[in-house]
Amino acid sequence: MTYKVQTLNNISSKGLDRLPRELYEIASELSRPDAIILRSANMHEMEIPASVRAIGRAGAGVNNIPVADMSKRGVPVFNAPGANANAVKELVLSGLLLSSRNLMGAWRYVEELTSSGEDLKKEVEAGKKRFKGIELPGRTLGIAGLGAIGVNVANAAQSLGMSVLGFDPGITVNNAWRLHAGVSEALSIDELLSRSDFVTLHVPLVEDTRGLIDAKRLKLMRKNAVLLNFSRAEIVDEDAVLAALDAGKLSYYICDFPSEKLRGHARVVTLPHLGASTDEAEDNSAVMVADQLRDYLEVGNIRNSVNFPEAIMPPTARAHRMAVVNNNVPNMVGQISSALARHGHNIADLLNKSKGDVAYTLVDVDAPIAEDAVAEIEGIDGVLCVRYLGAVGSEAA
Repeated sequence: MTYKVQTLNNISSKGLDRLPRELYEIASELSRPDAIILRSANMHEMEIPASVRAIGRAGAGVNNIPVADMSKRGVPVFNAPGANANAVKELVLSGLLLSSRNLMGAWRYVEELTSSGEDLKKEVEAGKKRFKGIELPGRTLGIAGLGAIGVNVANAAQSLGMSVLGFDPGITVNNAWRLHAGVSEALSIDELLSRSDFVTLHVPLVEDTRGLIDAKRLKLMRKNAVLLNFSRAEIVDEDAVLAALDAGKLSYYICDFPSEKLRGHARVVTLPHLGASTDEAEDNSAVMVADQLRDYLEVGNIRNSVNFPEAIMPPTARAHRMAVVNNNVPNMVGQISSALARHGHNIADLLNKSKGDVAYTLVDVDAPIAEDAVAEIEGIDGVLCVRYLGAVGSEAA
């Protein structure tokens, strides 16, 4: 079988090379694609073919993908969490240095000088006191969100001598283990803001985080604090931030999301969404999402899906596999098992996982599955998608 993969953006060749050409046809224009790989393309404005069985975002955020609609169609959406973590970490560290040493203001000052020779030297010496900064050791960095990026930032900031305070009620066990021992815990976002000299945001854009940093919370921050946002523009109320800057409450706002309101303000540094814009991050993201798509299309395993549960079941030798997506309601596994039994199929292994309204079942049986059995399962009320993968084990023949 050949799988068709449509690309909506330029995807790193290192990622696409993970999809062997004898099994995969890859192009930017395809009829009836089995999967789509993209970066920033807006899928909300396109008609997604009914043939699509999986979508892979070569990056972390999936706001450009209609995830809820895909869930209703039984289509998992994969992303690449952590693949760009080092790239964003380095940008955050750059933001800390830009703001602590007034580097952008100092650079603009020198660029606007028109003198030369000894007069230039005199002007430089006379003006440099306007840009006296502070050093980072001993200052407190507050980190909202301790995912892959937040953990990397925390550990790097500690290495620079900063005190680090983190807040993330949903931190994973794996990320908690990766944190350096000296990182302290804030019990709320309000506590984090009130105790930090610098605050950096690394939370996803969801309903609860939209406008998270508003006028009320900005009042909690220390005078002359610095706010860094390399997460999503909408997490911060721009009008409130500008008011805090003009009132002298905030010293700097460093972000990756330019806007007409922010552009040109002396205490705002906006970058053109550079977070993951390194060769390494693009390669890492493409490789990760390509591997995940291949594992799903060929074997049925699910890793790093934003709308489906993690489901990994090693192939059973000499068995044949089917994957079923359905609404998360009672007795679905029983109905699937009964349908297979009616057609004389013995189950060799079974995995059932759920996430929210979606449930996912992998079933290995000891012989090729009859078309009538697949059709019967497709007809069960609540089943969204059935894929018969055939013999996926190395000895399944």
